[in-house]
Amino acid sequence: MTSPRLVAFDLDDTLAPSKTAIDPRMGELLLRLAARVEVAIISGGQLQQFQTQVVQKLPDADAATLARLHLMPTCGTQYYRLTPDGIETVYALSLTDDEKSRALAAVEEEARRLGLWESETWGPILEDRGSQITFSALGQSAPLDAKTAWDPTGEKKNALRDAVAARIPDLEVRSGGSTSVDITHRGIDKAYGMRKLAEQTGIPLDDMLFVGDRLDEHGNDYPVLAMGVTCHAVEGWEDTAAFLDDLIPTL
Repeated sequence: MTSPRLVAFDLDDTLAPSKTAIDPRMGELLLRLAARVEVAIISGGQLQQFQTQVVQKLPDADAATLARLHLMPTCGTQYYRLTPDGIETVYALSLTDDEKSRALAAVEEEARRLGLWESETWGPILEDRGSQITFSALGQSAPLDAKTAWDPTGEKKNALRDAVAARIPDLEVRSGGSTSVDITHRGIDKAYGMRKLAEQTGIPLDDMLFVGDRLDEHGNDYPVLAMGVTCHAVEGWEDTAAFLDDLIPTL
């Protein structure tokens, strides 16, 4: 592709370690990038994560640069823009109460049945994110080393995903982060988020570049690669920073 008009990023393990604030270097790189092209962050996480991990850690920037930042929590079922006055909601598409209650029951019951309901956790295991129900095996605030050790092969998470999907076939059940399973309306994944981004910005997918750490076939970034968007794989925020150091001067 020629120079991208928009660069989109996964959040956890791409811009920062899981559930951790971005490094000051990454904040500066994101704003340098946003001075040249549109910048989007698409993640299964909720808005609060985007705020604490990224928005609150960004250096000061002018209104024009901030306007080029697009936030898409819960894989693009919510969409926010940055303004000098704060975060502006463009849209938020929620699950119904019935869908939420069935999803919460299915994931808890199947996790208990499979022996994956842990007693030692850091924060809540189940979370209602409005447009997404999230199961986090060790709780929302579990430390990185504990999360990495819980399911290194992804076997536990994939078994839970399959069991829950069989219970609620009208909803989408996906493997999320290192210890999480996400439940949304059907067809909701990062490819959905990228399509919504193209609709909202008027920028064709062919003019976008996506950067993520889970572009393998079972990874939650893979749907973006599968839809034909140009992708760049990284293994952590340091990789992303090095890539942006090379990319930004070419834009």
